[in-house]
Amino acid sequence: MKGSYPKIFSDTERGVEAKKLFVDGQAMLDRLINEKWLKANAVVGIYPANATLHDDLHVFTDDTRTAIKCVFHSIRQQTRKPEGTPNLALSDFVAPLPYRDYIGAFAVTTGIGIDEWVKKFELDHDDYSAIMLKALADRLAEAFAEVMHLKVRKELWGYSPAENLATEELIKETYIGIRPAPGYPAQPDHTEKTTLFQLLEVEKNTGITLTESLAMLPTAAVSGLYFSHPESTYFGTGKISKDQVEDYAKRKGWTISEAERWLGPII
Repeated sequence: MKGSYPKIFSDTERGVEAKKLFVDGQAMLDRLINEKWLKANAVVGIYPANATLHDDLHVFTDDTRTAIKCVFHSIRQQTRKPEGTPNLALSDFVAPLPYRDYIGAFAVTTGIGIDEWVKKFELDHDDYSAIMLKALADRLAEAFAEVMHLKVRKELWGYSPAENLATEELIKETYIGIRPAPGYPAQPDHTEKTTLFQLLEVEKNTGITLTESLAMLPTAAVSGLYFSHPESTYFGTGKISKDQVEDYAKRKGWTISEAERWLGPII
């Protein structure tokens, strides 16, 4: 239902149904918490990192920065911008050598154990409850990602220790830093998840796995990178042209056809 909480309850057309849905959702939320239907797992890591001239991010094994642990690849916008407005890439938010900078990575899930409950509801022909549980698990995953990002900013990375934001400010993302996810507008390439999963040993540490199409299971899961730059912001790469497809393929060690397959939506 389109609308914002709690204003939607006063909507003349959708208010009654919205209230019913809210009450049902709260009742199931209470049950899944009290009866421990789901388990939440998370893994995060903070690593020495530097940007390269070719829009890549080198993640190092330690702070000597002599050995590369893995490489993340970013894609630069090619859209025409007003004069003085840069065409962004995620690599812009990490300093190049010789500066000492860092990058974070994370994967969280709130869907461990969901399958048995969904199956139970479906066997009882209770599709409404099955859909409700999936929706709640997805929302809990996003909330868990928010909680872990807060913990990273204030404690684990600690680049914003004095942060003290109200819930509304957190929802508006007024804090310093971003957590973009592979497959989303700032990095449309889903294959970057494989690098992230290897770096964090995600399957071992959380139980989250990747399908052949690189979807996450359980589906109530979120993964991505942390950037701490005070000017870091979310953006979309928009459409890219052939020269950038060729450049990206070269950096990834792909054929052009592989690049076109994974980058199809933005070509």
